[in-house]
Amino acid sequence: LHMGKTMKEDLTVVAKYINKLYPPEFNVFSIYAELYHNYFASQAKKNAESHLEDKDIYLLLSWVHNFYPKEMRKDHALATELDKVKLGSLLPSSLSKELENKYLDSEEVTVKNSLSRCLDKEIQRWKEDKEPEKLNGHFQSELLGIFVIQSIYSSQKRAEDISKAVGEELSCRLLKELPAFLRSYRDAFEDFKEKSKKHRYYKPILIANINNCWNFR
Repeated sequence: LHMGKTMKEDLTVVAKYINKLYPPEFNVFSIYAELYHNYFASQAKKNAESHLEDKDIYLLLSWVHNFYPKEMRKDHALATELDKVKLGSLLPSSLSKELENKYLDSEEVTVKNSLSRCLDKEIQRWKEDKEPEKLNGHFQSELLGIFVIQSIYSSQKRAEDISKAVGEELSCRLLKELPAFLRSYRDAFEDFKEKSKKHRYYKPILIANINNCWNFR
């Protein structure tokens, strides 16, 4: 953040005041821009090659794909001059792709584990002597129906905020996880139906789960 702010503010001063003090052939703005970019890129590469936590990988990818090219370099005071300078990306494409794969692998595992924990909690609730919650007057599982959908949607949205390509790749991965989760859910529900017919709230639990199907569709 500090480097980005410094680069943006300093280049704005160069574009507005310093550039016009030199003959055009000196390419003063280009020289400043390239030096700032090269330093910024070297720091990004250094960070990318170190051990990063998942949240740091997400932040670095956000800078590479989003903040740097869209917010900094498209700033109204700089865009015209920067368009004349071919600065490239903050990271080499191979290193950027490596980080993307790490992020996608981690996010896929996170969502998968989250869905599994959610189903375990739901199965536990079926065993309790407790009537299911009602939403808009109908039995429904807010934990299962809403939480699962929100988990997948929010994960997709975060990935899309990095880049469209990363968002699409994660969507493909999660669309494979969802059927696997739904099969586990179906198997657990069939087991409950078969073994828990004497449960005090057997019928409301059946209704709640049937109503969940509409959300999942």
